[in-house]
Amino acid sequence: MSPRIHILPENLANQIAAGEVVERPASVVKELIENSLDAAASEIFVEIEKGGRALVRVTDNGCGMKKDDAFLSLERHATSKVKNAADLFALHTMGFRGEALPAIASVSRLRLTTRSVEDDAGWQIYAEGGTIRQAEAVGTVPGTVVEVRNLFFNTPGRRKFLRKEETEFGHIADVVSRLALARPDIHFRLSHNGRSYLEAYRHKRLEERAAALLGRTVAKDLLEVEADSGQGEMLVGLLGAPGISRSTTGQIYTYVNGRFVRDRVVQHAILEAYRSLLEKRRYPVAVLFIDMPPETVDVNVHPTKHEVRFRNQQQVHDFIVAALRERLQHVVMEAAALGSLTSPQPASSPYAPAAPEYRARIQESLTAFNDRVAATPAIAAVATVKGEMTGWSSGQGAESALPEGWRLIGQHLNSYLLCQVHDELVLVDQHAAHERIGFERLRRQLAADGIESQSLLFPVVLDLEHREAAVFAEHLEHFDRFGFEVEAFGGRAFSVKAVPALLAEVDVERLVRDLAAELNEIGRTGQIDDEIERILAVLACHSMVRANQALSLSEMQRLLQDLAAIDFGSCCPHGRPVMHRLSRREIEKFFHRV
Repeated sequence: MSPRIHILPENLANQIAAGEVVERPASVVKELIENSLDAAASEIFVEIEKGGRALVRVTDNGCGMKKDDAFLSLERHATSKVKNAADLFALHTMGFRGEALPAIASVSRLRLTTRSVEDDAGWQIYAEGGTIRQAEAVGTVPGTVVEVRNLFFNTPGRRKFLRKEETEFGHIADVVSRLALARPDIHFRLSHNGRSYLEAYRHKRLEERAAALLGRTVAKDLLEVEADSGQGEMLVGLLGAPGISRSTTGQIYTYVNGRFVRDRVVQHAILEAYRSLLEKRRYPVAVLFIDMPPETVDVNVHPTKHEVRFRNQQQVHDFIVAALRERLQHVVMEAAALGSLTSPQPASSPYAPAAPEYRARIQESLTAFNDRVAATPAIAAVATVKGEMTGWSSGQGAESALPEGWRLIGQHLNSYLLCQVHDELVLVDQHAAHERIGFERLRRQLAADGIESQSLLFPVVLDLEHREAAVFAEHLEHFDRFGFEVEAFGGRAFSVKAVPALLAEVDVERLVRDLAAELNEIGRTGQIDDEIERILAVLACHSMVRANQALSLSEMQRLLQDLAAIDFGSCCPHGRPVMHRLSRREIEKFFHRV
């Protein structure tokens, strides 16, 4: 009987290793750039073709390799960074596993060209599917060039899972941005299909590098932070002011000892520091570097090295929370003293009100409109019947008729409407109700002639970071479908010229960014068709009426009237209840009357 257990062929073992470290072209870029960083390069140029499927080329001016080292770098378990077990827990380099190059070579056609600074000539090695086919001495400058062509050419099952060219390049741009943020002292360049996409020259300060990569609009609202725990941990970086936020955690960049990580302890600490300063389901922008003794953190817990394990997690967590809160509270107090604080909210308020100046602008416009309406009875009659989401009354003019049997009692905590409906007490969540109204109107428009657009008086130009720009480029056609007019504006900038008419008075930049994030998460066109209501829910969430927002009598009446006019008004698009009913019996039972 032949044995069931057997040793895998070397090539198959390499392909399995590739599955651990090479998920997509962006994984190749990450591994190669980290090798360039460890080689003390001051210039790293990345060239991409067809989203990385056809070519990934990384060129650096680092120390390069001698002939023997070049050949050994393509062998499994070969590394220059670890010599014994103790080194695994005292790492000062970006890479250490010794799997990257042979793993990449096993699923591609790889060409390695390298020259040590001490040598007069370099070496070039060509490998195909992990097997070296050619090697020769060549004339080249000091440094290393790695070309990876036809990724996954011999593993078609994995190649078919790659997404569109723009999507894969977006992941690559994200990787390069993350690594470039951490090293302002290095010149990074990224090109795609022969076109320059990112050029980050050497910078002296992190703020300059953040402006180059994340956009100057974001960078101007970043706050410097620096703290020392006194127990070995140091924290430096940039924090987004509470007034800016995102719908995902995509712009939280965290580094431990120079290595980008997505660590749950670190991320929880950041979100805890911002708790009560941001709306529910909103996330900050942050670029944070945590330095600590290498022996107190284990980076050997995941093949891609994105996760780490701290020796004392609670100590690290509490240090981050305390450092960030102190910095944020200082800013909040300064802003409050100046009377300009708009975004931070008390812990009991899950939503932020519109900025005072924004609300004042709306109020001014509505007052002028209502003055015109009052002077024109015919218009007033039409406005009463056909008021839309963006046409809230300011309290001047005719009041709306409530649904039959309803009597408005008032507003509680500027968030809930109290109503008597026959013999019941009904509490209505004003934000959830307005979300549902907007959702139903958008859905109705989309099913008919398409979502109605409204041109903006002044187009809004968004200066995006590279990953966001790639997402916008990929989904431009879908913006039009949902009532937006968005155009490329050169580089990483996009111009928003029109938005859905129902949402014309909201924060346009935030609305468009959130829609882009949702489209990117959903993915391919077929999936978007299946997730139409999910997208409409995101749009409806940007309705003008929020929790913690005082409403006039006519505004409350109009909200109840509009709610009664739609179907499925019992819950918001996200599934939260719109209203809660207390029967007469429940109330009387509470007061021991029955």
